[in-house]
Amino acid sequence: MADATVRPESRWHRLLATTPRHLFVPRWWTPTERDGTWVYELREGADDPDAWMSSAYDKSLSVITRVGPHHADHAAPAAVVPEAWPTSSATLPALVVKLYQHAFLADDSRLLVTCGSGYGTALACRRLGEDKVTSVDVDPYLIQAARERLATAGHRPRLEVCDVTGELPGVCDRIVSTVSVASIPASWLTALAPGGRMVTALSGTGLLIVADKTADGGATGRVAPEPAEFMSIRHDDDYPLAPDHADLWATARKADGESVTTGRYPVMRVSRTWDVRSTLELTVPGIEHRMETASDGTRTAYMLHPDGSWARATAPGARQVPTVHQGGPRRLWDELDRIRTWLVIDGDLPVAGAAVRIDPDGACHLSRSGWSATIGAQ
Repeated sequence: MADATVRPESRWHRLLATTPRHLFVPRWWTPTERDGTWVYELREGADDPDAWMSSAYDKSLSVITRVGPHHADHAAPAAVVPEAWPTSSATLPALVVKLYQHAFLADDSRLLVTCGSGYGTALACRRLGEDKVTSVDVDPYLIQAARERLATAGHRPRLEVCDVTGELPGVCDRIVSTVSVASIPASWLTALAPGGRMVTALSGTGLLIVADKTADGGATGRVAPEPAEFMSIRHDDDYPLAPDHADLWATARKADGESVTTGRYPVMRVSRTWDVRSTLELTVPGIEHRMETASDGTRTAYMLHPDGSWARATAPGARQVPTVHQGGPRRLWDELDRIRTWLVIDGDLPVAGAAVRIDPDGACHLSRSGWSATIGAQ
C-alpha cells in the first residue's frame, strides 16, 4: 500500500508502511445491492482475514465504519442496514497523505485533526509525535474507540469530544479536517496561530481549500488542484432528515413546466463531475440530482431545488441532446448549460485553482478570471 501511494524516498512511505490501519477498522460496512435495493452489509475482519487486509490496505478505499447511527462495532453479526448516509470512516490513505502534504507539516507543528476511525491521527502521531497532535470528534464513542486503538498502536495523543464548528481545544499551527464544512467556522481562525494553515473541503463540492492565517485574523490561500470529498460535518448522532420533496419530484417527473426547450449538450451525471458540480453548487446551492436510464437507453436527469424550482432533461441516448422541461422560480438546466458552455469555451472552470480569501468571521471568497463566489457569513 505504501509503495502504491508515495515514492519510496517520501518521508510518508515508512509511516504508511508501518502504521497498522487494520487495527482501526476491525468491522466495517460494505454497500451492496439486494433485491434491487442498496443496503450496507456488516463485514467482520476476524471472520475473513483476507478481505480485512484487502480493504484495510487499499490506498484508494475509504472504509465505512458508521452508517447513519449504526456503528459497525455495535452491530449484530451479519447485520444489514438500509442505505443511508455514512457518518464515519477511515479516510483512504492516499487522501490522508495528500491532506498532510498540503498542510506542509513542520517537525514542531501543533496539529488539530478530525478523528473518525483514528487512522489519520495515528499517521500524524508517527509524523509529529503524539504530544503535537490533538484529535477531535463530535461522537464520544468514536473518541473512546480511537483512544483504545491508538494506544494499541503505541500512541496517546490528546483526544477531545467537541463539535468542530464550535470552540476548539487550544491553539494549533495546522487544522486538517477530514469532514467537509458548509462554510469555514470562525472558531478555526481563532484557534489557528499566526501564520497557521487550514486544509478542508467544502460541502456539496469537490473543492479542497488550503489557506494560511493572515495578520487581520482571516486567511488567504487557494483551491487545491486535486478534487476531494468528505462526509459532511454532523452535530448530533445522525444527519437531519432530508426534507420530503415527494410532491415536487412528482411534478418534475410528469409536468410540462413553464419552459420547454432543447438542451445544448447531452444529458450528464452531474454528481460525477467535480468541477461542474462545484461551480453549480456555488451558483445555486442546494440542488438535488437524480438520473434514470431506461432499458432502451433513454436517459433522464432531474434537478430539484428547495425553492420549488425543478428541471427534467430527457434524451434518447448518451450522445443526443435532450428535451428540457423546467418550472419554478429558476431555470436550473439553463444554469447547468451555462456552466458547461463556460467549460467548452475556456477549457476549464474558475473553481480550478481559484484564489481563496477568508474573513475573520469565516466568510469564504473564491475568485478567478473575473468570477467570484462567497460562502458563509454575509
